[in-house]
Amino acid sequence: MSKLDEMRRMTSANVDDSMGVGRVAVHGAQPTGGHLAPARWQGVIKSKSAAEIPVSRIGPDPDQPREEFDEAALGRLAESLRTRGQIQPITVRWVEERGQYVIVCGERRWRAASLAGLPTMQCIVQDKPIPAGDLLALQLVENLLREDLKPIEQARAYRALMDAHGWTVSQVARELAVDHSNVSRALALLNLPAAVQEQVEQGTLPPATAYEVSKLDDPAAQAEVAAQVVAQGLSRAEAVEVVHRARVARSDKGRGGKARPTKLPAERTIKTPVGLKVSVTGRKGFDVLAWAEALRFALDQVEAKVRDQAETEAA
Repeated sequence: MSKLDEMRRMTSANVDDSMGVGRVAVHGAQPTGGHLAPARWQGVIKSKSAAEIPVSRIGPDPDQPREEFDEAALGRLAESLRTRGQIQPITVRWVEERGQYVIVCGERRWRAASLAGLPTMQCIVQDKPIPAGDLLALQLVENLLREDLKPIEQARAYRALMDAHGWTVSQVARELAVDHSNVSRALALLNLPAAVQEQVEQGTLPPATAYEVSKLDDPAAQAEVAAQVVAQGLSRAEAVEVVHRARVARSDKGRGGKARPTKLPAERTIKTPVGLKVSVTGRKGFDVLAWAEALRFALDQVEAKVRDQAETEAA
């Protein structure tokens, strides 16, 4: 069993204690003199790690992998905490030099509790020292399970784990129980220019498409293709084709040949919520502006047919 497995098992046990899973707090010793405790108290052990801590005495871990929090989602969680109370405790550790409890897992809940104006929070206090690498792994696992991390945040966390432990991609995948290819694809995003990484973080460039762009060696070419993908709304399959043509063009240029111009996609398809697909095809390819113009023209034609049909039925 790895160190991370041990930490996860220990943390899980602590959470079970605080949530009352199989354990209920018992105050005082078992009654003597032949009087047994009620059945619900028998075999029950008091949790020693649960605590009610003032929100003001808790602080975030500056090194945790998650950097951004959705304000709207925090607002909804804060409202839930106000109306229903705290259902799941957070995990904290005492940091003497900071004079406060630092969050191991649960920063999102702590932020929401602050918004909700809660005076205290239920916490699991982690008394044993946690090595920096194991702490990062625990935080990464929690965020991955909740799908809270943005793609670049996830990639940076993988890289930090590799640097902290000297792990390979395979070891990261094994320790976190994630697919090897997911780790590789995430790390590839770190090879993109900062501007392209920002497009991924903002959601304008899908991570899977950005991974295809990362296959280009030249940062300038990566930025150029990424801009084209975003501007023209290209799918991943279309981006693969553009990347392939860009690599061929650079290869030809490197051999002293003339660079081939990147061709625009000759077909675009939109899936609609009603189960139909709308396709536009052009022999020589077309950009996003021509695509929009074609769709507007087609819509005018369809609306004209609808009006004609309505007039016919009314006659």
